[in-house]
Amino acid sequence: MAEQRRVVVTGLGLLCGVGNTATEVWKGLLAGKSGMAEIKAYDLTGHSVRFAAEVKDFDPHVFVDKKEARKMGRFIHFAMAAAAEAMAHSGLAVTDDNSESVGVHIGSGIGGFDIIEREHTALMNGGPRKISPFFIPASIINLAAGQVSIKYGARGPNEATATACTSSAHSIGDAYRTIQRGDASAMIAGGTEAAITPLSVGGFAAMKALSTRNDDPTHACRPFDKDRDGFVVGEGAGILILEDLEFAQARGAHILAEIIGYGMSGDAFHMTGMAPEGEGCRRAMAAAIKSAAISPDAIDYVNAHATSTPLGDALESKAIETVFGERASLGKLLVSSTKSMTGHLLGGAGGLEAGITIMAMQNQIAPPTMNIVELDPACRLNYVPNVPQPAKIDYALSNSFGFGGTNGSLVFKRWGA
Repeated sequence: MAEQRRVVVTGLGLLCGVGNTATEVWKGLLAGKSGMAEIKAYDLTGHSVRFAAEVKDFDPHVFVDKKEARKMGRFIHFAMAAAAEAMAHSGLAVTDDNSESVGVHIGSGIGGFDIIEREHTALMNGGPRKISPFFIPASIINLAAGQVSIKYGARGPNEATATACTSSAHSIGDAYRTIQRGDASAMIAGGTEAAITPLSVGGFAAMKALSTRNDDPTHACRPFDKDRDGFVVGEGAGILILEDLEFAQARGAHILAEIIGYGMSGDAFHMTGMAPEGEGCRRAMAAAIKSAAISPDAIDYVNAHATSTPLGDALESKAIETVFGERASLGKLLVSSTKSMTGHLLGGAGGLEAGITIMAMQNQIAPPTMNIVELDPACRLNYVPNVPQPAKIDYALSNSFGFGGTNGSLVFKRWGA
């Protein structure tokens, strides 16, 4: 068996309701900035949930030609923007010589809901001839990866993952393994989502999955707090540039972090609920740590999936306690949910949060979990409540869990640690 290649991160691009670049997002998180406000994208008449974490002041034409932008859903616009930032950050150039070894793996949980809703209205109002010829390529999930590959001429592996809220964590993990086994030298990997639409938000509201704090959106998402009442839909993207270590060093790349572990599991339990005791979450984290060939005690920080749902946060906390033992229960392991500010990007969450986890290692600061007033007695860890915490962070883990019982965990190592 060939020796597995080491995989490093050389660039990242982030946007969400907190900011439109990685730097803006990071500064916003440290300041406790909330991306949540009343929805501006559509008429709220009749809607029980009237707020979300929308991306603000976003112009897709900065990243995509106006004519081409009309052929893309908003989730693709976000992917193009995050990929542009990540590529510029990494300094990676796709050339005739390396194009077949540079690939793209970008996931999304829902894809072009905005386009689907728009074209359904066109069909109902005007009949089949009113459907846009670009309806399908503007809305299907793999076109985020497809459009990014076209823009940069990346002719290596081209994939998309749709595993609900674990989509982009799986995309990054699978891209990592693609490089590990030698099928690519570099991958543009992550996730994107633009699901703040009447049907999407209305559907989650019908499930009773969302917070209903319409009178206080800023404080609505409160992971681990005893009064949490559901998640807040967010939108945006998170893209990483992953490279084979030797490939990155040969071109003189600035290395941000090393990805050293990836774990997956399935709950096989319920279409939306988590397995008892967070058993599936536990196995994903344990698998990631095992693949990283480190002890659980090496992990300094966990960016939790925690979405602010009553059951989910408690079960993830229980799983973390089980995996990390006394160190977690004594508060020595730092755990935070940045969804308290960004909202839940669904299929884009893992990409955004992987980038945030890397920035936490770079800056040696754990971002806070905001809006904690009184902890749920079932949540007994150090959640970095309301204020960032400077800390030694050499190894960090990022969690993503999704409907259908699909779980993914990623382990990163600070470069030079």
